Amino acid sequence: MTAEVAPLSGSRCQAPRCMSRAGRADAKAGSSSGAMARAWQHPFLNVFRHFRVDEWKRSAKQGDVAVVTDKTLKGAVYRIRGSVSAANYIQLPENSTQSLGLTGRYLYVLFRPLPNKHFVIHLDVSTEDNQVIRVSFSNLFKEFKSTATRLQFPFVLEARTPQRDLVGLVPHGARWTFLQLDLQDILLVYLNRRYGHLKSVRLCASLLVRNLYTSDLCFEPAISGAPWAKLPVTPMPREMAFPVPKGESWHDRYVHVRFPSDSLKVPSKPMEKSGSPPEAVLLGPGPHPLPCPVASSKPVRFSVYPVVQTPSPTASSQAPLAPRPFPEVSLSQERSEASNADGPRFHSLEPWARVKASNVHTAAAGTHVLTHESTEVPVALEDAGSCKRFLPDPILRLKGVIGFGGHSTRQALWTPDGTAVVYPCHAVIVVLLVDTGQQRFFLGHTDKVSALALDGSGSLLASAQARTPSVIRLWDFQTGRCLCVFQSPVHVVCSLSFSDSGALLCGVGKDRHGRTMVVAWGTGQVGLGGEVVVLAKAHTDFDVQAFRVTFFDETRMASCGQGSVRLWRLRGGALRSCPVDLGEHHVLQFTDLAFKQARDGCPEPSAAMLFVCSRSGHILEIDCQCMVVRHARRLLPTQTLGGPHPQKQTFSTGPGIAISSLSLSPAMCAVGSADGYLRLWPLDFSSVLLEAEHEGPVSSVCVSPDGLRVLSATSSGHLGFLDTPSRVYHMLARSHTAPVLALATEQRRGQLATVSQDRTVRIWDLATLQQLYDFTSSEEAPCTVTFHPTRPIFFCGFSSGAVRSFSLEAAEVLVEHTCHQGAITGLTATPDGRLLFSSCSRGSLAQYNCADPQWHVLRVAADMVWPDAPASPSTLAVSRDGRLLAFVGPSRHTVTVMGSVSLDELLRVDIGTLDLASGRLDSAMAVCFGPAALGHLLVSTSSNRVMVLDAASGRIIRELPGVHPEPCSSLMLSEDARFLLMAAGRAVKVWDYTTQANPGPQVYIGHSEPVQAVTFSPDQQQVLSAGDAIFLWDILATTESDQRFPGPSPACEAGLGTGQLEDATSRASELPRQQVPKPSQASPPRLGICARPPDGGDGTSDTKNSGAPRTTCPASHKAFTPARASRGPHSAKGTSLPPASSEWLRLKAVVGYSGNGRANMVWRPDTGFFAYTCGRLVVAEDLHSGAQQHWPGHPAEISTLALSHSAQVLASASGRSSTTDHCQIRVWDVSGGLCRHLISHHSTTVLALAFSPDDRLLVTLGDHDGRTLALWGTATYDLVSSTRLPEPVHGVAFNPWDAGELTCVGQGTVTFWLLQQRGADISLQVHREQVPETVGAGELTSLCYGAPPLLYCGTSSGQVCVWDTRAGRCFLSWEADDGGIGLLLCSSSRLVSGSSTGRLRLWAVGPVSELRCKGSGARSSSVFMERELVLDGAVVSASFDGSVDMGVVGTRAGTLWFISWAEGTSTRLISGHRSKVNEVVFSPGESHCATCGEDGSVRVWALASMELVIQFQVLNQSCLCLAWSPRCCGRPEQQRLAAGYGDGSLRIFSVSRTAMELKMHPHPVALTTVTFSTDGQTVLSGDKDGLVAVSHSRTGMTFRVLSDHQGAPISTICVTRKECEDLGVEGTDLWLAASGDQRVSVWASDWLRNRCELVDWLSFPMPATTETQGHLPPSLAAFCPWDGALLMYVGPGVDKEVIIYDLSQKQVVEKIPLPFFAMSLSLSPGTRLLALGFAECMLRLVDCATGSAQDFAGHNNAVHLCRFTPSARLLFTAACNEILVWEVSGR
Repeated sequence: MTAEVAPLSGSRCQAPRCMSRAGRADAKAGSSSGAMARAWQHPFLNVFRHFRVDEWKRSAKQGDVAVVTDKTLKGAVYRIRGSVSAANYIQLPENSTQSLGLTGRYLYVLFRPLPNKHFVIHLDVSTEDNQVIRVSFSNLFKEFKSTATRLQFPFVLEARTPQRDLVGLVPHGARWTFLQLDLQDILLVYLNRRYGHLKSVRLCASLLVRNLYTSDLCFEPAISGAPWAKLPVTPMPREMAFPVPKGESWHDRYVHVRFPSDSLKVPSKPMEKSGSPPEAVLLGPGPHPLPCPVASSKPVRFSVYPVVQTPSPTASSQAPLAPRPFPEVSLSQERSEASNADGPRFHSLEPWARVKASNVHTAAAGTHVLTHESTEVPVALEDAGSCKRFLPDPILRLKGVIGFGGHSTRQALWTPDGTAVVYPCHAVIVVLLVDTGQQRFFLGHTDKVSALALDGSGSLLASAQARTPSVIRLWDFQTGRCLCVFQSPVHVVCSLSFSDSGALLCGVGKDRHGRTMVVAWGTGQVGLGGEVVVLAKAHTDFDVQAFRVTFFDETRMASCGQGSVRLWRLRGGALRSCPVDLGEHHVLQFTDLAFKQARDGCPEPSAAMLFVCSRSGHILEIDCQCMVVRHARRLLPTQTLGGPHPQKQTFSTGPGIAISSLSLSPAMCAVGSADGYLRLWPLDFSSVLLEAEHEGPVSSVCVSPDGLRVLSATSSGHLGFLDTPSRVYHMLARSHTAPVLALATEQRRGQLATVSQDRTVRIWDLATLQQLYDFTSSEEAPCTVTFHPTRPIFFCGFSSGAVRSFSLEAAEVLVEHTCHQGAITGLTATPDGRLLFSSCSRGSLAQYNCADPQWHVLRVAADMVWPDAPASPSTLAVSRDGRLLAFVGPSRHTVTVMGSVSLDELLRVDIGTLDLASGRLDSAMAVCFGPAALGHLLVSTSSNRVMVLDAASGRIIRELPGVHPEPCSSLMLSEDARFLLMAAGRAVKVWDYTTQANPGPQVYIGHSEPVQAVTFSPDQQQVLSAGDAIFLWDILATTESDQRFPGPSPACEAGLGTGQLEDATSRASELPRQQVPKPSQASPPRLGICARPPDGGDGTSDTKNSGAPRTTCPASHKAFTPARASRGPHSAKGTSLPPASSEWLRLKAVVGYSGNGRANMVWRPDTGFFAYTCGRLVVAEDLHSGAQQHWPGHPAEISTLALSHSAQVLASASGRSSTTDHCQIRVWDVSGGLCRHLISHHSTTVLALAFSPDDRLLVTLGDHDGRTLALWGTATYDLVSSTRLPEPVHGVAFNPWDAGELTCVGQGTVTFWLLQQRGADISLQVHREQVPETVGAGELTSLCYGAPPLLYCGTSSGQVCVWDTRAGRCFLSWEADDGGIGLLLCSSSRLVSGSSTGRLRLWAVGPVSELRCKGSGARSSSVFMERELVLDGAVVSASFDGSVDMGVVGTRAGTLWFISWAEGTSTRLISGHRSKVNEVVFSPGESHCATCGEDGSVRVWALASMELVIQFQVLNQSCLCLAWSPRCCGRPEQQRLAAGYGDGSLRIFSVSRTAMELKMHPHPVALTTVTFSTDGQTVLSGDKDGLVAVSHSRTGMTFRVLSDHQGAPISTICVTRKECEDLGVEGTDLWLAASGDQRVSVWASDWLRNRCELVDWLSFPMPATTETQGHLPPSLAAFCPWDGALLMYVGPGVDKEVIIYDLSQKQVVEKIPLPFFAMSLSLSPGTRLLALGFAECMLRLVDCATGSAQDFAGHNNAVHLCRFTPSARLLFTAACNEILVWEVSGR
């Protein structure tokens, strides 16, 4: 990546000289001369003149081509005519082996079509990866067509008369046309490819052509001269202009076609015109909306082709909006007069043309829209700056897919490492990690995937789609990037096979005549930027069912089919085959084959054996060298008398079992058969080793590379694997076998219900995407489904008219009603669950009372609902408050609103307006209510509109026009009314509902069949879409808590910014990266453009000219903000700080890093010294051994560190505490770890520290409130000088080459300080320089010195500017990031920048020194980005070695990373929770511990090293409580964690499998505590409303809820084994629950017998409010581990004390006084120690045997958590996100 830089003084680098003519013609875009190619073609290129078309030497003509004089243009033009377009043309260049090499973004074609004729324009366009795409325009084409290498756009000139044919001949009076083609957008939008250059042009009969031009500028043909100088447009050059007689309008004489179209906003009402041009151009499918106004006799209708219309002079109309098509990337831009050639990057709209841009996210063919150019010259309109983009973009991200197969269930593969399975799900390719269940996706196919193949190294994946002609894609398997797309000569590819190296790909299928064809492609150069080449093709009359390339010889293959087994060989560019002599087996139908592998994996070809299976049960073993059958065996079922199931299999005569697939490992053969069995045999087939029965015929088997797992797939849509060591079968995926018709979600349990054409109703877990239940009906088909809002029940409507309720707990039918006579089309319930409504295909509407267990029928009304309404989730709609019911009916043209209780008709809306495009009345398709506060009713219509009605009056509030060429079958509005979902065709559309001026939808595809239903998940964080499969999408937008009703905001509010999005993504997994992010190949955008870097480009960004002012980001990321205001240690009566020699606790380890500090980490690679801060502690750690030293003493959180150049002294500074007036600065002796000096001067937080190069001075900088700069002499650390700064300063640094100079940066200024010493006195001379306006930076946030005399400064807007410190001037700048630059480090020629977006970039800045001296005469004017790494948060600290090759970087997420630029890796060194730690638990064997936090993560740590081992992350939820299953619940490898979350859900995680096993929803509100029973089979959980739920840990079923504490939050639940027998109750467990109202209940339970009895109930008095300062501490209780009859309680009370209560005596037996109210409590199992944490940042340890106590400090906040390990050797304490590990010493 490069970024060209230029002097800011105004001098410009000279453009390169023009190339020779021969060089111009052969210039290739993307080559090393790409920059020069752009230069000599700027500002435009006359193609005909440059290539001397008149001489016909470098161009070619064919047929009737002549030069004639045109009267309109008054000059010579070329006439191309003839009856056959393909035989009459002009072609540039002369032959196809040459290339024009034209890199201009726009191609201008000046032509006039001949009347009553057809014409064709062909363009061959090369992409950046050298793929040639043929783009064609013609009025011969009737529809838009798209393949991987071809785009065909219909171009129709339409006469606007009452009778017209939209596709056909050119009408009379056709005028000269100015055709402007944006080649970059055409490729990007329709094929998701990046434009490289124009390779060739062919102009075919019949037309007149004046010339062709290319340019990077967007010219306006009707504008020229001075009157338009103030408009943001580029006037047409005189050479290209059409002549316009004086007094006439350009648009009256000519036609301007721009494709894809830039367009003006459509007005809310039709606009009248007194005159109209005779023609207007409509081109499609266009990616932009329609402009306005459009004059015609009839409204313009959606079309699939370009149209030139001839209107009547008086007609007027309004043009509807058209959506954009679907590229794989998201677009949201509008181009001005000089669009950037590096790609779309403009985010704001020009003030003279307000445009609504649509955002689209995946490529698909067949989407066609109508575009239209305005007939008036653009004039200045109101400023459109307030029209913001629909952010974030994209707003959805595919998270999970439920489904398998589609075209075939035979395609499922293991990855070479055996950790993942690759399989198709219709048009999506899924990679599933078998141990974790995590999915990733390959998106790009537009039809079902018919074949897959993976090479031996797992680096190259091939996939083919089923639609004819078949398109094959090659993917980089590791990154998911599509390397190339090519069309296969085989019309439908049914099988693909890679060679082991990936250099050869073979495909088998049928050609257009139905003959079997085998094709071999060379793919060895694809990964190196080369193309796929066809090596050989062969036709065969033999059937081919399976085809494989041998692993031992890439030129040999084998195939099998009906009656044949053939061996193939590729030699001399030809594929040849010979048959194997099968003898008596030649009549068998062979289905699959596999090669035998030797145990060493490298057999000789002579030893290669081929196994082939058949439908008759035969398995043949064939010698590939001799081509003979060595062994023939047959699989036969043997049944016992009366036994239906086979018990033993032998090989003999008799009826065989149909074998569909087989797979080999060196030791066994796996066989799948039509009887549903997977069987494992030894290679001699002596006996069955193992078998597994499936629910359907097995269609495919595959043995993993290690031979320990066998993957199997069934024709019924099941995918799983058999683990042979454990003999356990694991289900990976289940699937409907037909399209899904409807879906519904359930709130409490997080479940999803779907109904399908396969006659099944299935219940899925939304968290794991696994199937929970399956209900099948053989006689009738389910049509629609909905859940009961509050009970574990769902309702389903069937084609017979029956409506049934099903119990999710008992998995059975509860009640059935048959009041309908037709198929059920709609089913919905009110939000409170009291009423249910159903409708049928005969128009009847039924109302049920769901409050009654039998939910009897209340009313049945006939002829209410439109009888022909399709079954859909949007057929019936109930308002969010449950008061209204809406539906389409009684006719298709009306929508009726009723009272949901009375069924009284309240409103009937007639939407049957005449659709002029179709000549039919508009009809309603689906209905949906908005939030009750808005009172909106949304109706989708057959004319592709969505109308927003007032639900009370029926008034039309707004209208979304032209949402899709197909009607919207399902729509849903989010609960906060921010997003509107639509199902339209195969796409899912998301609209920003909050703005009236909609920026257009974001469009997502991936479904290969029409989407039947869309909905939001119950928590509104995800989107579900169902059609061929079920897709689960994450919503990448934060929830707006301040959403106000009624009425949307006037402008669209932006969602997450770029940096926030990346932060949200990185939080999903905070374990070390498996793959290091590679640096972007694109340079930063040009100065003055507020955009993030594009994905491509030429790698160079010119910064010679500064643009418009940037949006300035605040520099708040540079300010130190303490984690939380703490009270600080208090000196209270009764505190006992022990002497160092007799301490009971010794601080052993600190877990975490203060990410809110700044420059609070130091590392010296030469000495190995490494130190960082965590709260109030300085942690010095040995990176090799992990041993830590802890340097306490600061009274507040440490803000920054500085290490002397000698590495002997460390300075640390902290904020001001409540007990001190000034901030503390401590100076430490590094060798001994002792504090040598304690100094203070600043009254506010110290922001930065720096030692002078000679270590004689220390400079300290106060924060934005203090604004104090102080100098200290390091000899005695006396204050030398102090200065009050006039403005906030963000950074300070000494000049490393001059100890008498230091520099500060702040708001728009750079301050240079010169230190002058006279004796013992030091005076400061100051010189300030303003940042040049051309830099456009708001604040300077960071600085570092480079090679003398260079100073690099980072800005809050992402720029880096370079200063000459000698001259005091800024001479250079470039855009280094799109977030604020918070950190800069430099060596002589390399610069490291770290930003608030988490990007760490390495720049080569060697040319900067020469550029300072020579300016434009320098040999290079570019800086290059060598590397880029994306970390998990804003970069706040960094230390690198002298060459900047390796270093340590800290982020705001609380992570320290080790960076190696040479390897391009980032390795996690230190990691902690981002926010408050809520619980610490320990494994029974004490090998691991687990923590949970407000950040939603559950982290498992190795207890010995405190290294992070596993992390479970739940986005957008807080994990509030955690429990580890006890030892007795199972084997150690089956240990589990129970985690409770803020949404009331409880998740069970398997530690050994690193996967979530179960998600349950036992509580409606946030959980506060959770624990296991002593046997681990039961989970007890409490919530903030005071309910205690008891659930099965295996099934997730909640079988008991205790409400005794209702009204106060449950603060703790403690369980122990019942040992005291004199309590008077029976049970195996004794457990207690403490609540916030100072009450404790004690229970005895035996959950296996469902027994639970109250043992005791304790209540404690409330304290006075003044005692707790208004904040009550928690009520905590625990059983005494050394005496089962005792429990201890702490909480708010009259006195600050620990209360010890005896359960057997029913009385308090002891009280232990405390200095403060306790915030946490823990009891040591064996040493009789009691640990208590206080809000005063203090920890107390009490010896209950002697009554003595010791107090310990170290935390920066309230110690809200303390936990002893089971052995009592360690004590964990937590304050906010800090975790301290203490070692308990012997006493």
